[in-house]
Amino acid sequence: MVNRKQKTSFPMKKLLLLLCLVGLLTQCKEPGRDINTNISDVKSFFSPNDNVSVKLLPATAAAVVFEWDQARAEDGTLVLYEVVFDKEAGDFSKPVYKLASDQNGVQNKATIAHRDLNKIAALAGIGSLGVGKLKWTVNASRGINVKQAGLSRLIQLERPAGFTDIPSEVYLTGDATEAGADVTKAIKLKSVKPGEFEVYTSLKAGTYKFVDKTTGTAKTFNVEGTNIKENATTTVTGATKVYRIYLDFNNAAARLTEIKSVGLWYSNDNAVRFELPYTGNGTWTLANTKIDFPAVPWGKEERYKFRLTVVGADGKDAYEWLGSSNSDNQRADANSPASYFYLQSIGESQWDYSYKFNGAVDGSKVDLLVSLAPTGPYFHKVTVK
Repeated sequence: MVNRKQKTSFPMKKLLLLLCLVGLLTQCKEPGRDINTNISDVKSFFSPNDNVSVKLLPATAAAVVFEWDQARAEDGTLVLYEVVFDKEAGDFSKPVYKLASDQNGVQNKATIAHRDLNKIAALAGIGSLGVGKLKWTVNASRGINVKQAGLSRLIQLERPAGFTDIPSEVYLTGDATEAGADVTKAIKLKSVKPGEFEVYTSLKAGTYKFVDKTTGTAKTFNVEGTNIKENATTTVTGATKVYRIYLDFNNAAARLTEIKSVGLWYSNDNAVRFELPYTGNGTWTLANTKIDFPAVPWGKEERYKFRLTVVGADGKDAYEWLGSSNSDNQRADANSPASYFYLQSIGESQWDYSYKFNGAVDGSKVDLLVSLAPTGPYFHKVTVK
């Protein structure tokens, strides 16, 4: 009798379980509460003021803060925002650019860097050195529901002469260069400031160009007079010369300065004692040369620095000076840090900002290296033979 009840109760449990599952499925199929995505649009803007004028400085950390009143979601959930830009006469049906607000769209403000506004201005057709206006508004969104603000403002932007996209790296290549035309061996320029690069190198007859990378599809730049242009090469004629090439992409400006010589300036002589031959890759080397300290009333005089003879803007010789960051120094010795020998641009002076030779240099032959190579700091090295 007990066994029969156990046999009949088991199917009943399965049936009850099945009925429960059906009930759950039925509940799932019943229409639930609709998701409320209704939001209000942004009703007012706080900043910047309408028709404000901004002179863009893309090489700096400058920014413009766009801020507006909050939109409201009927269900009290989070609203996301984006700033929408269009041309001055646009209606935002085909906006030039959209940008999420701060904190990935959460904040009711957007801090937009000058460099980004410069890019947006270029997309709107405002040319280099041009002045033009952008129209802007704000979209609020909740899910698939996007509400554009019922108002807009204008912002006037003055673009600099420089490029919209400033390269982070610049390389020199071409058959006129020391590295030749193989772009994989191109010479990397030294970054001296954001958007500014320089290199000391020689150029011979041929062509050269600058690229922003040595692999893949690179952007190409060239120098025309004092300007940087895109998508071309520069032709060199005549004898090989050494130059300092300076490129400022913030202002699309270029400057090539011929370096005629680098000389060891001996302070006591108040003159260049030896000239250092150029040896390539931004270096000048004086080899196996005897250095004598002149006798002076206070002992032996060992102070020195370096003088560059360059071709000035008027075509005449001009002088530049490289020396220490300290106005006065102790004699160099085995414990002198590498920074002691770093080269800084200094003003003209007979004695100030000079280095002092190690005492072992007096009466000895030395190798003297001046390195203005683009890798690492500019420095010099004195090796006693």
